[in-house]
Amino acid sequence: MKRYDSQLEIGGTKLRSRLFLGTGRFPNPAVLQQSLEASGAEVITFAVRRVNLDSVEDDSVLQHVEDRSLVYLPNTSGAGNADEAVRIAKLARAAGLGNWIKVEISRDERTLLPDPLETLRATERLVREGFVALPYTSDDPMLCRRLEEAGAAAVMPGGAPIGTGLGILNPYNLGLIAEQSGVPVIVDAGLGSAQDVVQAMELGADGILVNTPVAKAQDPVAMAKAMRLAVEAGRLSAMAGRIPRKPYASASSSTEGALFGGPYAAGSAIEGRRAETSAEGLRR
Repeated sequence: MKRYDSQLEIGGTKLRSRLFLGTGRFPNPAVLQQSLEASGAEVITFAVRRVNLDSVEDDSVLQHVEDRSLVYLPNTSGAGNADEAVRIAKLARAAGLGNWIKVEISRDERTLLPDPLETLRATERLVREGFVALPYTSDDPMLCRRLEEAGAAAVMPGGAPIGTGLGILNPYNLGLIAEQSGVPVIVDAGLGSAQDVVQAMELGADGILVNTPVAKAQDPVAMAKAMRLAVEAGRLSAMAGRIPRKPYASASSSTEGALFGGPYAAGSAIEGRRAETSAEGLRR
């Protein structure tokens, strides 16, 4: 059985926190910093297209977190195919952002759902180029298996379309993905609250990536803390092992030796008194 307190390891890097935090959409850099502190996250993600690659140290977002020991997970958001995703990843690495890359390829502006074929092609190429590839994908167990076979360091299935807050729409599939995967499963996209995070962890996820539910919460800092606690509670619950679901009630204590007998004791006593009364009448 997995240990609750075991560290998450991705691409040879061990992480204490299983919560990844996106950096977009926060009201201001100060709220981002406070939320990052409250979340305890060690991995942050950001769109490469929004970073000033010519002067990363002066970037409007990254300059506010440079004093922290963080793992950067730049993403290829905005890429429409594998060629574009690979090009973005190489630019990020050349700019000194490391060799971790979140493969994110979408061609549908309405749903922003990941393109499965292009995501698989990009993952195969990036792995050959020496990247630690973490592909954002749909909740398709077979596709996640193919991405793992392609060398993905982790798979990142979405719970629902990005930014919708709909929660986990297909828990059965996410459970299958977690059960079959030999690499970490990081549930990414569509989560809305701590409740969704707990559910994802109980389904067997190894970690969570959130952005919008924290950044756009009424109190982002409080929500960041809630997400951290939800990851811990969900994992502890999963490791502890829940009771099986049953169709009928099951008493938590035995009725044997009860002061007033079993659940039908009152009725039995009444019937007994009736029988005694009838017998007495016959004797008379």
